[in-house]
Amino acid sequence: MTNMAAVGFDMDFSLGSPIGIARRMDFATPLIPATLIRRYKRFLADCILPDGREVTAHIPNPGAMTGTAVPGSRIWLEPNDNPRTKLDYGWRLLELGGDFVCVDTALPNRIVGEGLRAGKVPGLEGYTEVRSEVPYAEKSRVDFLLTGGGPDLYLEVKSANFARTPPLVEFPDSKTLRGARHMADLAQMVALGHRAMVFYLITRTDCTRAGIARDIDPAYGAAFDAARAAGVEVLAMDCNITPQGITLGEVRSVNP
Repeated sequence: MTNMAAVGFDMDFSLGSPIGIARRMDFATPLIPATLIRRYKRFLADCILPDGREVTAHIPNPGAMTGTAVPGSRIWLEPNDNPRTKLDYGWRLLELGGDFVCVDTALPNRIVGEGLRAGKVPGLEGYTEVRSEVPYAEKSRVDFLLTGGGPDLYLEVKSANFARTPPLVEFPDSKTLRGARHMADLAQMVALGHRAMVFYLITRTDCTRAGIARDIDPAYGAAFDAARAAGVEVLAMDCNITPQGITLGEVRSVNP
């Protein structure tokens, strides 16, 4: 496993930023604090607002959320007034003793995408075009395809917020056949002469290292090893997270 020296830079993100300029990814609507009552049916959470009202929020997270869905926790919700959505709130952050965890697994792709387009991800600055959700392999879509300035790079982003022993964050938090398939797909791209990379975005502020949860999903661990042996690159970065927004942080080491 390659250990990468930490490379720090101050970067802000927002969708639609011009190339070369990345702003903080601000939440569309200011977040409000709440208390978690329970998570259920994977994508739903009952919460209590500061004024005592009980509401149901959408959770954009299909994972197990082990340790991040504890009743009584202080969480942060994003209100919305979109008439096309069934729920008026979305759960974005968990607060843990002054640290924050991003529980929205859709946000990492936005954060990484803006960083790539701004040329702010170390080692990937030379690419001139960044495309998202591009079909590849047999039945997959790669999160990002980078072209221009070198061999085509196929990049998969993984949101890592499961931590049994901080400062180590682990992936995955549950069995993921899809994740193992992605590793095999990336290895296939390397065999065809392209670059391929898995990017673990550490989406909690109390962790500074990433690792593979082999006991939770041995098949994913084996797929990770095979991909690395085939030449798939590995990158991990952390985030600066507040209820106002999220900024990409530093390159971090990845443990076997």
